[in-house]
Amino acid sequence: MADMAPIFRRKPAPHERLVTLIGKPDCHLCEDAQLVVEKVCGELGVPWEGKDITQDRALHDAYWEQIPVVLVDGRQHTFWRVDEGRLRKELTD
Repeated sequence: MADMAPIFRRKPAPHERLVTLIGKPDCHLCEDAQLVVEKVCGELGVPWEGKDITQDRALHDAYWEQIPVVLVDGRQHTFWRVDEGRLRKELTD
């Protein structure tokens, strides 16, 4: 489906999306990001998961300077601060 022209691609339903929040314990930016992710995903019916860089060496190596990091469908959407409007737009457009 990735080869298809954008006009022919089916837009995924909210429940088919996945938001991943990568952070670590005792990180105030991560806590702030989680509040935004919980709110937006809850309102739109989008599942989300949290991943802890202190428990996963590959995530630590990839993202330790950027946390919190938000991935949408496995692709990096943002880092440090999560903008509610921008995340909502990403999940609905």
